Amino acid sequence: MKKFFMFLAVAGLMTLTASIVSAQDAQPADEPAIEAAAPATGADLLKGTGEDIPLHQALKTKFIEGGAGFMSLIVVCLIIGLALCVERILYLNFAKTNTAKLLEKVEQALAKGGIEAAKEVCRETRGPVASIFYQGLLRYDQGIDNVEKSIVSYGSVQMSNLENGLSWISLFIAIAPSLGFLGTVIGMIEAFDAIQAAGDISPNVVAGGMKVALITTVAGLIVAMILQIFYNYILAKIDSITIDMEDSSISLVDILTKFNKK
Repeated sequence: MKKFFMFLAVAGLMTLTASIVSAQDAQPADEPAIEAAAPATGADLLKGTGEDIPLHQALKTKFIEGGAGFMSLIVVCLIIGLALCVERILYLNFAKTNTAKLLEKVEQALAKGGIEAAKEVCRETRGPVASIFYQGLLRYDQGIDNVEKSIVSYGSVQMSNLENGLSWISLFIAIAPSLGFLGTVIGMIEAFDAIQAAGDISPNVVAGGMKVALITTVAGLIVAMILQIFYNYILAKIDSITIDMEDSSISLVDILTKFNKK
């Protein structure tokens, strides 16, 4: 599954790169130059006049204006981060189990066929809760205390599996705005170099470098916010599954205790 999403990420990056290259290609000689068309200003857009610019074209324009180097790194952070988020969300959705129904099946299996029948029910059910139940049932002949210890130990293992990959998502959340700020600093340096070369602090000289600098910052912050939303959603899913694991484990111990007394 992870390889599949990484393949999608690489394919998306290649598609974006191809779009950028095609946007930067020179126009054919028989077509009018882009500069010949009057660009839409902010006032024109507010008035509803001027040319309608497609969203993808505007994004490509801002990408080029922000500098292909830093903007490409920020886009890579977004693609890989989203791939990891989607992989975690799918994994957690498959890990979700109807614990009430599983406990009912285990209890019925214990009443009809004993421990082996309950093990079979757990083997046929996917998810970390069923795996924890199975590990506890394996230690039933060693006593209820060993069952509890096995459930706690294997529950920690399942928790680690649920949280696998979150550190990489956190890394991309942190590094995306850092790359944007780095691009901002470099853009400021270029602006001051232009001022020094021109020998004049005119708005036209300063505006170019400042615009490039701010575009990279905005891109980095947007990527970080998108990934942060997915990250918090994943944490909420993990918390929900963890609560189910703890509650159902206590219920399983109670069921085994009653079965042991019988």
